[in-house]
Amino acid sequence: MFFTYLRRELRRRRKAALVVASGLALGIALVIVVSSVSAGMEQAQGKVLQSLYGLGTDMTVTKAAEPPEEGDAEGGRPRFQFDAKDGGSGEEQSTDRVMVQGFQTLSSSTVTKVGEQQGVAGAVGGLSLNVVKVNGQFTQGEIPPGQGGPGGSQGRVQGGGADFEVNSYTVYGTDVTNLAIGPLTSSTIGKGRTFRSSETDAKVAVVDESYAKEKDLALGDTVTISGTKFEIVGIATPDSGDAAANLYIPLEQAQTLSGSKDKVTTVYVQVTDSQRIDAVKSTIQQNISGTTVTTSADLADTVSGSLSTASSLAANVGKWLSIAVLVAAFLVAGLLTMSAVSRRVREFGTLKALGWKSGRVTRQVVGEAVVNGLAGGVLGIALGLAGAYAVTAVSPTLQAQIGATGGTAGPGGMGGPVRQSASQAIEVALTAPISLTTIGTAVGLAVAGGLIAGAFGGWRASRLRPADALRRVE
Repeated sequence: MFFTYLRRELRRRRKAALVVASGLALGIALVIVVSSVSAGMEQAQGKVLQSLYGLGTDMTVTKAAEPPEEGDAEGGRPRFQFDAKDGGSGEEQSTDRVMVQGFQTLSSSTVTKVGEQQGVAGAVGGLSLNVVKVNGQFTQGEIPPGQGGPGGSQGRVQGGGADFEVNSYTVYGTDVTNLAIGPLTSSTIGKGRTFRSSETDAKVAVVDESYAKEKDLALGDTVTISGTKFEIVGIATPDSGDAAANLYIPLEQAQTLSGSKDKVTTVYVQVTDSQRIDAVKSTIQQNISGTTVTTSADLADTVSGSLSTASSLAANVGKWLSIAVLVAAFLVAGLLTMSAVSRRVREFGTLKALGWKSGRVTRQVVGEAVVNGLAGGVLGIALGLAGAYAVTAVSPTLQAQIGATGGTAGPGGMGGPVRQSASQAIEVALTAPISLTTIGTAVGLAVAGGLIAGAFGGWRASRLRPADALRRVE
């Protein structure tokens, strides 16, 4: 009896039901679009951050900054010395200076300590280096003929000088036994292969694609770093943005070249649960003194540009707009349902005179409102999916400007290898992914809208008396 009457009344009042359902649908569709765009913003920001610290890295640990000691020349400008050579005029001379880049070093034992902390799934160390290569030649000056002075004195020496070229590039010492964490994971090996776990001390290298093109390097070629030759076994292409380094070599080789035995600049950390990142950060800071812990959330604060602006709009303006539209839709649905009940005074009064209890009348009104809400939910989900698909199809391009996070982290953000510039612009395409959670939220809103509208109408229906049917003429 309940469903028969419900079906008949909904069919008889199709227009009113469509108005209520449409109002709810607009609010639900807006929620879906805003939620999907916000999720797309998070994905886009994730791509930007991944280009800096690599896939799978939740935080990095570096040594806390310390003021340089007086007279300490280690952190100063590099010094180059050339030996005088007999008959060396015009002879080419070359020297390399391999320096730890941007950070103070941590003991390799710190990697083990970090890995033992509660909530840490994995930790690997890395050593970021900067290599400055100077090569060129000295030219000896000469005294022009006929300019010798009296008594064998010499005239003024003319010509001569020095012509040197200075090149610098970045090298990253990576732990080849665990390649699932760290900056190299932000690149895809386009040619050749990555490191093997057995190559902990091998003279092999993976080169960034852009650097390989600049220096005309190919698979099988060798590169010389401070007199040591490394064979190129792979060419890496960054997934987005700039590469973490120009060259990647095994960590032990990087430590040997820089004279930093058992030292690392960065510990890359992966946590067991992404919801516990802040707790793990606090644990590491508390148990391992003298370190700075940087999370992806800290790095996200340095992202600016249109991506940051759009993300703020979606998170703030979009959220409050969705709430305002939903509240308005629920109120309108409730008022329309209550108005519809008022127009059915004679009907409900007659039903009560025939023996219907107030609770049965109320349940009938609430049932109709819930069905209207579900219909609005279906329509809203369809509109929301269409809107999200349109955003994904258009894929507007957003720009993210990456800046430094501070003195210790350097331009590389989360303690990773320092980039070649203090900031960089990365373009990412915006998508609007739809998750099951979003669909579930939409269904919940549809039911909630129907219940709220039914509550308004049920309250009005419960106040009707059989005598009211005799006072109303339709």
